[in-house]
Amino acid sequence: MGLIWQHNFSKEDKLAIRQAIQGAEKQTSGEVRVYFEQNTSGETVLQRAVKAFAKLNMHKTQDRNGVIFYIAFDDRQFAVLGDQGIHEKVTQTFWDTIRGMLSEYFARDEFVLGLVAAIGEVGRQLEAHFPYQSDDINELPDDPVFHNEEPS
Repeated sequence: MGLIWQHNFSKEDKLAIRQAIQGAEKQTSGEVRVYFEQNTSGETVLQRAVKAFAKLNMHKTQDRNGVIFYIAFDDRQFAVLGDQGIHEKVTQTFWDTIRGMLSEYFARDEFVLGLVAAIGEVGRQLEAHFPYQSDDINELPDDPVFHNEEPS
């Protein structure tokens, strides 16, 4: 059997996620990434999200304002993790709201719609706390990362 994202994510789906990230980052210095894995390899979802965060160098943004959406399909688990800069600016209620929103979409198998909506909400918070500056550069790629497609 093939990996789930090879069956469920079209080019259009990947483009929609990329465009949501670009839209969220347009008015902020913040960075958003989406990382898909088949499963958590026996670790907690938070442990895997932290590893993916580090692997993607999200902790190296200038303002420590990166946010990762980590999804492990087979385990039906996900995590949303913000770096120190954004985490200090928003309340735990905000992160809980994002997780609740994603849970509702994911329960209906609306992964792309859920991610687009949640990325938009995260983008609004990033914009409020880390507005775009004229010298801002896109520090990280915008394409979603699928664990099996990562370059070696």
